Amino acid sequence: MKLFVDSAHVPDIERLAPLGIIDGVTTNPSLLAREQGDPDAILKAICTLVGGPVSAEVVSTEADEMVLEGQRLAGIDPHIVVKVPFGRAGIRACRALTEQGIRVNVTLVFSPAQALLAAKVGAAYVSPFIGRLDDISTSGMELVSQIMDIFDKHEFATEVLVASVRGPLHVVDAAAMGADICTCPAKVIDALFEHPLTDIGLRKFLADWERAQAAKV
Repeated sequence: MKLFVDSAHVPDIERLAPLGIIDGVTTNPSLLAREQGDPDAILKAICTLVGGPVSAEVVSTEADEMVLEGQRLAGIDPHIVVKVPFGRAGIRACRALTEQGIRVNVTLVFSPAQALLAAKVGAAYVSPFIGRLDDISTSGMELVSQIMDIFDKHEFATEVLVASVRGPLHVVDAAAMGADICTCPAKVIDALFEHPLTDIGLRKFLADWERAQAAKV
């Protein structure tokens, strides 16, 4: 499973990219609005750091405007994937951009039917928002399972990009289910490294080594 960072904060990506575990980045208007500087320059810097797919979302609401904005975003860097919200306008824009050879990530997907429609117009990725479903007592991972089953049966090339991830368990569940990609905030990726038994074991090894060295003196 590929692992993306869900962030527009360049220092987060600078810190994580050298570890060799990051395959791409997802951004959205809210994340970019939190950062200082020109959004296009931030997206370009992220593309340079990661060298993988970087989702940049349109803010237009009409299909024709989405297409124009998507074309502009795609021109920032070859790694840019244009992100459009699901809906009639988004589906029309997805089809038009895909026909131009521009990769599209259809976001805000909350049902298998929505994912199916996105795949039918050639979306490169669909982003089911699992955390937001969990928040309203609906299983987000069940949605991922349903989408993957549909895509496998009908041999859609569209990749399932698990989004709105709340913690490490979502990442593990997505990986166990066979999802193509999971995008996570930096703090969730940091949490994947943590386990109390690892810390305890390391402290014990170091203490034993120090005692052994002291005994030689």
